[in-house]
Amino acid sequence: MKYQEIIPGEKLRPYVKCYYLFESAQEAAIEDMVFPGGHMEIIFNLGNGIWQSAAGEGFHTTPPVELWGKITQPLAVRSLGKHTMLGIRFHAHSAAYFLREELWRFNDQIADLRDLLGEPVKTLHARLLEQPQLHRRIELIEQFLIGRLALNARKADNITLIGQVIKEMQVSTDTDRIEAVAVKHNISSRYLRKLFMQYTGVSPKLYHKINRFQLSLQLMNKNATSLTAITYDCGYFDQSHFIRDFKHFAGITPSEYAPEQLPVSQAIAGK
Repeated sequence: MKYQEIIPGEKLRPYVKCYYLFESAQEAAIEDMVFPGGHMEIIFNLGNGIWQSAAGEGFHTTPPVELWGKITQPLAVRSLGKHTMLGIRFHAHSAAYFLREELWRFNDQIADLRDLLGEPVKTLHARLLEQPQLHRRIELIEQFLIGRLALNARKADNITLIGQVIKEMQVSTDTDRIEAVAVKHNISSRYLRKLFMQYTGVSPKLYHKINRFQLSLQLMNKNATSLTAITYDCGYFDQSHFIRDFKHFAGITPSEYAPEQLPVSQAIAGK
C-alpha cells in the first residue's frame, strides 16, 4: 500500500489542506472504521477496486467521485480489489467555497459529486483517468477548483469569518471560548451557529467536540502520556466525560483503541 500527500499550489493553500494519493494492489477484502474528523473531502476513484460504506443494515457501493460530508459518528467501510484514489482534503470551513449547498445536508454521507456539479465533474474524472502522471492530475484538479472559486466568490466574506473563528477556537479547549469569539466578532451565538451549520456542516459546539476528540487521538497515537493527562490536556472536566465522548465518536473506549492498528481509511478519509 502507498499513501502520499501533496501540498497544494500557493493560490489554493488557504482552501485545500492537501491532496493525497492512495494506491493498493491488495485483492483481499478490507473492513475498517472511519472516525469523525474536521474535514470534508472529494475522492476520485481511478482504479478498479470497489469501496462500500455502511447504510442501514448493509453496505452500499460509493460513487466514482465521492463527496465526503462531515463524519460525526463512526462509519464502517470496506473495500475489495486494487485501488488508486486521488483525494482533495479541504480545511474545516473551506469546502463551502466550492459548493453551493448548505454543508450540513451532507453530514455522515458519501454523496456523488457528479450529481451535484454535473458535466464539469464528469469531464474532470474522465481526464484524470486518461492522465497517468500525478503532477498533471493535480494540475487538472487545481484548474477545476480555481474555476469553482470564481463561481462562488459572493460567499467569501462569511466563509472567511468562519475561518477566523475556527482558528480562534482552536487555541483553546474551553467551550466558553465559543461565546467569547462570537462577542469579539460582534455577532450573536445564534448567528454564529447558523453560519457554522451553513459553511462547515456542524454547530460550533459539535465542531469543538470533534476537534477535541481528534486532539485526544493525536496524543494517544504518540503514546506520550496517560489517559488522565490526556483528559485534562484536551479540556475534559473529568475522565468519565472523556471516555463518554471518545466512545461516542470512535465506537470504542480509549482503553480499547490501538494506535498501532490505525486503519488505512483514517489516512484516506483524513479522519
